[in-house]
Amino acid sequence: MSEFLIVVNAVLPVVALAVAGIVLRRVNWLTEEADHSLLRLNINLLSPCLIFDSLLGNDAVRKLGNVVLAPLVGFGTIALGLVIAVACAGWTGLKEARSQKSFAFTVGIYNYGFVALPLAWRLFGEETAGVLFVHNIGVEIAFWIGCAVLLGGTQVGPLWKRILTPPVLAIVLALAINFLHGHEWLPQFVLATAKLLGQCAIPMGLLVTGATIADHLGEFHARSGWRVIGWGCVLRLGVLPVLFLLLAKFLPCSLELKRVIVLQAAMPSGVYPIIITKHYGADPATALRVVIGTSVVGLVTIPLWIRFGMHFVGLDAGGP
Repeated sequence: MSEFLIVVNAVLPVVALAVAGIVLRRVNWLTEEADHSLLRLNINLLSPCLIFDSLLGNDAVRKLGNVVLAPLVGFGTIALGLVIAVACAGWTGLKEARSQKSFAFTVGIYNYGFVALPLAWRLFGEETAGVLFVHNIGVEIAFWIGCAVLLGGTQVGPLWKRILTPPVLAIVLALAINFLHGHEWLPQFVLATAKLLGQCAIPMGLLVTGATIADHLGEFHARSGWRVIGWGCVLRLGVLPVLFLLLAKFLPCSLELKRVIVLQAAMPSGVYPIIITKHYGADPATALRVVIGTSVVGLVTIPLWIRFGMHFVGLDAGGP
C-alpha cells in the first residue's frame, strides 16, 4: 500500500465517526440534552484515562526536550494562527468587530484533539501520541488567552481555572508518574481499567463533534458567507500549513515533535470555537462557516498535507 493510501485510510475512520454523529443527531438517537453529560464524562474521566494509558511507559515523554519544547510549540502555533487571522480578518468583508474576532479566533484554533489524536496513533504510534498530549498543554493555554483577548472570555472566572482542566492535570500527573516508571509498579488492573476507559474517549468525542455540527447546519449559508469560507480555507488550510511545515523542518527537536507539527499543519479549524463564540455573545454563524468550510475542504487537503509534510520534513509513517 502506498504511503498516501496509508494516510487516507487513517483519515477515513475519523471522518466516518464524525458523520455518524451527524446521522445520530438527525435520527434523534443522540439528543442535544445528552451532549452535556457526554462531554463532562469525556473531559472528566475518559480523556484523563486515555492520557494515562498513552503517557505511562512512554519513553518519548521522558525526554526533557519533549516535555519543555512541545508545550511551547503548541502555544506558539496557536498564537501564530491567531495573529495572522486577526491581521487578515478585514479582508473577509465582515464589518462588525465581533464577527472579525470570531473569524480570527476560529481560524487560529486548529483541531488539536479528536482528529489529530487518532491520526497520531494510526500513522506514528503511541510515542508520538504521548508527545501530542504534552504539546496540547500549550495549546490549551493559548486557547484560553486568545478567548480572553478576542472574545472577552474572562467574565466567567479566573483564567487559570479555564486552563487547569482535568485533562491538563492528568497530563502533569501522568508525566510525573512516568518519570518514576509508574507503569512498572502500579497494579495491572489500574492500567487495564485506564486503557479500557481511554479507548472510549476518541469515538465518543467524534460522535459528539458530529452532532454539534449537525445542530448548526441549518444556520450555514455558504452564499452569504463565501468570502469568510474562502479566506478561512486559504489561511487555515493554505498559509498556516506552510509555516507549520517550515517550523517542523528547521526546528531542532525530536522526531515525535516534528510528526506532531506535521499533523497539526494539516488540521482544519476546531469545532469548539462555535460553542465558545456563542457563549460569549460573539458571532457563532461566522465560526460555523469557517469550521464547516475548512472541515469539508479538509477531507481533501488533510491527507495531501500530511503526505507532503512527511516528505518535506523527511519523515516516514511508522505506525504501531
